[in-house]
Amino acid sequence: MSRLPAILLVFAAAHAGAQTIRPGQWELSSKMKSANPEMDQAMTAALQQLNSMPPAQRQQMEQMMGQHGATMPRLSGDGGVAMRACITPEMAARHELPTGQQGQCSSHTQPVSGGMNVSFSCTNPPSSGQGQVRFQGDTAFTMHMNVTTSARGKPEQMAVDTSGRWLAPACAQPPH
Repeated sequence: MSRLPAILLVFAAAHAGAQTIRPGQWELSSKMKSANPEMDQAMTAALQQLNSMPPAQRQQMEQMMGQHGATMPRLSGDGGVAMRACITPEMAARHELPTGQQGQCSSHTQPVSGGMNVSFSCTNPPSSGQGQVRFQGDTAFTMHMNVTTSARGKPEQMAVDTSGRWLAPACAQPPH
């Protein structure tokens, strides 16, 4: 499961400069690819572990994710990772997407035509990345990030492609 934070931290970099983000329930879908087949297999195995967690442990993880405005990631039909997230009116006012990530992270953005360039750095687990977000109005975006993570003790590279789409004005309550 040590690779799971790497999946989520890419959202930490996505703060929209002048672009408006609509508050409400969003669906985020990501596909990750590394140059290391072992890492790809480990990420898939971590997600499969999430799907087979004991109920008490799963509830604890869901509560932690819910505190950060996100749901548990799940494997999507295309081999990627999907999750739902809540963007509060306050987050929208700050042009911030949910991270689901704990730890010390900082991010920087530079508005460009149709989107923004983003970069981030986290200390726990050590990771960094840079990429670009492209907006389709205030209800959809795509993001491509090149990420370096040291979750397994040495730097590893991966590319993360994410799409986000707005689902509804009200956020669903996390499962109890």
